Amino acid sequence: MSEVSNIPLQQSLNDLNQAYQNFFTSTKGKRKGRPVKPPRFKIRKSKQTARFTKGGFKVGQHKVYLAKIGKLKIVWSRKPPNVPSSVTVIKDVGANGRSPLHRYFLSFVVETCAKVLPKTDNSVGIDLGIKTFATLSNGQKIDAPKPLKKRIKKYRKLSKSLSNKTQGSKRYEKARLRVAKFNAKLKDTRTDFLHKLSTKIIRENQTIVLEV
Repeated sequence: MSEVSNIPLQQSLNDLNQAYQNFFTSTKGKRKGRPVKPPRFKIRKSKQTARFTKGGFKVGQHKVYLAKIGKLKIVWSRKPPNVPSSVTVIKDVGANGRSPLHRYFLSFVVETCAKVLPKTDNSVGIDLGIKTFATLSNGQKIDAPKPLKKRIKKYRKLSKSLSNKTQGSKRYEKARLRVAKFNAKLKDTRTDFLHKLSTKIIRENQTIVLEV
């Protein structure tokens, strides 16, 4: 217990307490929305998180200090506008939710002023398709990225290498990690496309209509 910081341990107990409160409130019918299930133990290979609050971390220009861990080199996706109040360390997993990728992300909680979107009276209708990802009511057609199309040879090579390894061996784990990281890059490309497209549509339009 003394080898790790007590802050993430306390935060995990707080989260557990909140989860039980939500569950009991839901069973009594005092909570709106879907019924809340009781909390379950995390699987060791699933997504893991640890949250540090004030006193447990310090943010530098290129490094972040975490209590009982030390200084970590980081690559900023964007600099926080203000001093963070907490940071969560996230251990990423593969698409199946159980295969660790050995990738770590830091998620900061920062208090900042809300940005006001530009005023507009524009409206748009969106029709999702199969060949074309989306067709807008103004006639614009949007194609989804196809990252696998350019890397299909590499994917086949990695999959064949994995199938030739004995499951449970060290070489199998190395090959599994290569395939998992490859799939993670494809997932990141698609997620980035969806985030940028949805942000663009929201900023440019006041009303959005989707086909049900």
